[in-house]
Amino acid sequence: MRLPFSPLRKPLSECRLALVTTGGVHLPEQPRFDIDNFAGDCSYREIPTDAEELTWTHAYYPRLGQDEEDLDCVFPLQTMRELENEGIIGELNHRHFSFVGAIHDPTPLVEKTAPEVAEKLASDRVDAVLLTPS
Repeated sequence: MRLPFSPLRKPLSECRLALVTTGGVHLPEQPRFDIDNFAGDCSYREIPTDAEELTWTHAYYPRLGQDEEDLDCVFPLQTMRELENEGIIGELNHRHFSFVGAIHDPTPLVEKTAPEVAEKLASDRVDAVLLTPS
């Protein structure tokens, strides 16, 4: 039986790491998350590691979206790049994933989108995922 948490099988400095957030982060050219849908938006956005610009769709912090330091608190891609350069983590995966919070009906998330993301992470041979809730 697989447990939802598994200890690392190798040092972090040898691991491929990915980020997964519920901060509503996305590329400026990607569609915004539907924060007006009462049931919640269960879709996700793929974020490439080399993304230059990011923004976010989130009802709880609309004024913070243009500040890169604030965005890194929710989706620490810049910090993870620095840790990769310092050798603290082995490497960043080529893509990361973003959802939006406040999902009142998680059925589509549980049945479709979360398994899709899990499969993508597995196919990318990701060793560890940093989850950043918001």
